[in-house]
Amino acid sequence: MKIKQLTLLFIITSLSLYSQENTNESSIETQFDKVYKSSTTYQTYKVIAKSKYLNLKTSVLDSLKRFTEIIDEKERSLTSEKDSVQLLKRNLLKVQNELKVTLRKEDSISFLGIQVSKLVYNLIMWLIVIVLGASLAYFTFKYYRSHVLTREAEDNLENVESEFEIHRKKSLEREQKLRRQLQDEINKQKTN
Repeated sequence: MKIKQLTLLFIITSLSLYSQENTNESSIETQFDKVYKSSTTYQTYKVIAKSKYLNLKTSVLDSLKRFTEIIDEKERSLTSEKDSVQLLKRNLLKVQNELKVTLRKEDSISFLGIQVSKLVYNLIMWLIVIVLGASLAYFTFKYYRSHVLTREAEDNLENVESEFEIHRKKSLEREQKLRRQLQDEINKQKTN
């Protein structure tokens, strides 16, 4: 029995609250229509009861106040969102700039105290390697050529020395032969 009474009390309370919300929440246009229909006509004028006028006024002012608060809240929310968007844009620009700087640093190498891109650095290094390789090849060729020339000169020197030795021996033999002949002639002359 108590459950039925509590349930009935709950339903009645809910209905009364719902009906109050409907009267308070009914549109302003509906309230104006009710006042217009319930008012009396005097010549071309409508006569409105003070209580209905005050109720309508209160309802209109409450609605205006509520809508003004809603508009103010929306404006604050919009302003807050705009500020948030501006802050996010500034942060995005800052992050993009930091990203550019980081990418520039990552794509470059400090070479002799100067920031140089990796491509230029690689070109310089390969150019140095090629120049050193070409220099090595050139000097190797020059060394080999000079070694060949030195070898030829040594061979020529040996040939010349051997020819000179042969010539010296022949000259010595000729000289000795001439001295003998001279001595023989001198001896012949003395004996004669």
